Amino acid sequence: MERPSSSPACRAEVSQTAAHREVIVDFVCFEKKLIIEVDGGHHADQLAYDAKRSAWLEKEGFRILRFWDNQVLKEVESVKEVIVSALMR
Repeated sequence: MERPSSSPACRAEVSQTAAHREVIVDFVCFEKKLIIEVDGGHHADQLAYDAKRSAWLEKEGFRILRFWDNQVLKEVESVKEVIVSALMR
């Protein structure tokens, strides 16, 4: 994903597949306390688990963005806009 150089929020370092304590997340920006999860179809069967995990991460001070994998593939620009907006907060 290209980062627009004009936005200071986009200079935040985002790591792929990172662990926070015992939880593995798809992408994380520790500086902005932002986690980005890209969920496949199997997550539809584990909503309760994901909600519990998200609640724990939020208690740790993280904000979580969740996208379905098909959103990331088909709606790239809108997904990027959501992520950049979150990084600017």
